[in-house]
Amino acid sequence: MMQKKLLLLSIPLALMMTAPPPAHAADRPVVKLWPNGAPGETGAFGPEREVEGKPGARKVIRLTGVSEPTLTLYRAPADKATGTGVLIAPGGGYYILAWDLEGAEVAEWLNSIGVTAVILKYRVPRRDKENPHRAPLQDAQRAMRLVRQHAAEWGLAPDRIGMLGFSAGGHLTVMAGTHWDEQTYEPVDEADKLSCRPDFLIPIYPAYLGDKDDPWRLSPLVRVNEQTPPVFITVTYDDKLRGAQAALLLVELKKHDVPAELHVFLKGGHGYGLRPSKDPVSQWPKLCEQWMRAMGLLERR
Repeated sequence: MMQKKLLLLSIPLALMMTAPPPAHAADRPVVKLWPNGAPGETGAFGPEREVEGKPGARKVIRLTGVSEPTLTLYRAPADKATGTGVLIAPGGGYYILAWDLEGAEVAEWLNSIGVTAVILKYRVPRRDKENPHRAPLQDAQRAMRLVRQHAAEWGLAPDRIGMLGFSAGGHLTVMAGTHWDEQTYEPVDEADKLSCRPDFLIPIYPAYLGDKDDPWRLSPLVRVNEQTPPVFITVTYDDKLRGAQAALLLVELKKHDVPAELHVFLKGGHGYGLRPSKDPVSQWPKLCEQWMRAMGLLERR
């Protein structure tokens, strides 16, 4: 019976594979999120394209015009694979996706510690000025369900699939972890019967956590309760108010007895990804690995 079930689940993957994969995905498997197009999409924001950064800015692949969300799979090497998976949400203010800095480079690091990574290419630029996360949250929920649907095929434990995001992607990670019980789109297939709750959250320099009218309070969209997944957060004190707002999130997590770890480094600013620098914040990947180990996420299954 189990073999028949796995065979059925493997069929949508083949049907949804893009051909050929985009250049920035190299030869990685790329899977469409929505078999019949994303909810409400008209294609008005396309075509998908790479945009240049500001003069003098570091070299980063910046994607925009995304109307067809996808997943790009980076499987952990067989001799290291732990059975843990992470959905990655690159940042970019909900306008662009920093594809290599906060996507591919992060996936390769996760692979090095035995974690299978799946990069989420969610819809940008903003569709809704007041709630820019609305369409991306639909994509994130659908993505979590698809990863769970293919867990056996991809060598994952379905109860060890988390989400990691940077900046706006960090905000999307928090939204996915605090709105998983909210139906944001009409079900389209069997995958949508599965849970979209991430098993753990890793928001890195998350943006937009503060209330729009009072930045010294959490946004009412950050709905922490006892079922919120465990959280690891890294941010810097000199990153506007994001360090203070991350501390407010930690307080809410503690109130509800949600396991959490917060690192607020003095300097480092914003948008550093995993790239090394003279600032101590560059230590965050090692600290994150230690947290994942302490949580039992790096024990092989």
